[in-house]
Amino acid sequence: MTKPMPTMQQIQSLCKRRGIVSLGSDIYGGFGNTYSYGPYGSQIKKNIKDLWWKNFVENRSDIMGIDGDIFLHPKAWEASGHVAGFNDQLIDCKDCKARIRADHLVEDSLKMDCEGMSDEAVTKLIKDNNLQCPNCKSENLTEARKFNLMFKTELSKTAKAGDDNFVYLRPETAQAIFLEFKNVVDNTRAKVPFGLAQIGKAFRNEITPGNFIFRQLEFEQMEIEYFFSPPKNWTENKEKLMSLGHINDWDEESRNHINAQFDAWSKDIDNWCEIVGLDSKKCHAIEHAPEKLSHYSKRTFDIEFDFPFGQKELYGCAYRTDFDLSQHQKFSGKKLEYRDPQTNEVYTPHVLEPTFGLGRTFLAILTSAYEEEKLEDGTSRTVLHLKPAIAPVKVAILPLMKKDGLPEISKEILQDLQSFGACEYDEGGQIGKRYRRQDEIGTPVCITVDYDTKEDNTVTVRDRDTMKQERIKISDLKTYLFTKYFG
Repeated sequence: MTKPMPTMQQIQSLCKRRGIVSLGSDIYGGFGNTYSYGPYGSQIKKNIKDLWWKNFVENRSDIMGIDGDIFLHPKAWEASGHVAGFNDQLIDCKDCKARIRADHLVEDSLKMDCEGMSDEAVTKLIKDNNLQCPNCKSENLTEARKFNLMFKTELSKTAKAGDDNFVYLRPETAQAIFLEFKNVVDNTRAKVPFGLAQIGKAFRNEITPGNFIFRQLEFEQMEIEYFFSPPKNWTENKEKLMSLGHINDWDEESRNHINAQFDAWSKDIDNWCEIVGLDSKKCHAIEHAPEKLSHYSKRTFDIEFDFPFGQKELYGCAYRTDFDLSQHQKFSGKKLEYRDPQTNEVYTPHVLEPTFGLGRTFLAILTSAYEEEKLEDGTSRTVLHLKPAIAPVKVAILPLMKKDGLPEISKEILQDLQSFGACEYDEGGQIGKRYRRQDEIGTPVCITVDYDTKEDNTVTVRDRDTMKQERIKISDLKTYLFTKYFG
């Protein structure tokens, strides 16, 4: 039986109650759609990042990691197109002063997509349909205008007189990877095809952030730029192929060359969704229509997920051609080419970009794992069915009583099991309530130390999902847990 979709209120209530995620600057009433990850939330985030890095970097010989700067040279953002084109359409409510994304207002009100429409056309659409401010219901709205999403900040001592005295906070992690391409090729044994991976923060001055941690001003990306050889005769045919909107319009050989990369990465992304425990029924592969592609892309697909607030983008995979390396070569004056050691052929590699939002992964995992379960005795429990690798606490050790040597035995077991990851000792309250606390944070297994333990050196092991219990010898615990949960 399929468990019902949790509401955002249920998820946010659990996150606040158990110290998973809370409102940022909470003692001041919160600040600008910011959120703090508490002890359990920060551990879940770390577990997701560690698992992603292990899966896509450490377990692969064709991908290496980097850690690029948040601040890049301002020309990098000119080359990438962000200065000129990284914009949303903004309108203001003249009555309540709310800032509103025009495309979201049109999409929510008229159920139509206005992407690519001019400011004038969007303004006319809003006025002709008497669309209202979602905050105060006023129709007194400004005309639509472009709004650049990059945060800008000033430099201090590093700028010379007459220089532009500013830098941008990066709105994506990709460009730091492209700027590192030459160093990696020159200083390592990297051979195309290879990928560079990075986990890091990005910043976007979103007009309407919201839906809890789904859309924030400050967020983390887990991203790969995968470099591979261009289609044959790319140099001769580049102008013609680039003029076509989508690789579906390319010749069969060139199209197959690119789609082979998509096929491989589609399987890798599906495998990742399974590894972290996402509900496969809630994941949907959506291909971008040619007219909806970004300026750098000739094919893109997204994995959209059924969140409590609707089906929204979770992951993406874009074919960026040689756009980024060519642009940075043009703006920097430095050669960003690759010489094949076997054929001596020189070319600018093409790029496929699988990108994973960390906060959205976190929220999708909670959505998949959350359950309010009715029990046979008429009571209910809230439980997170987290994969053991994701769970913030791997094992909870619970002495039945706070006396008679049971705490001492429990702490010895705790110390022995910490090789599995973060473990927790809890001696407060009735044993049933302690089980419920661990269920709510997703702890896969609880171990109860009781008076029988002192007689026969066995403990009660309780499984989170089934709630079944069995007696296991202390000497067999590590082998048992490794085999069943952590192997």
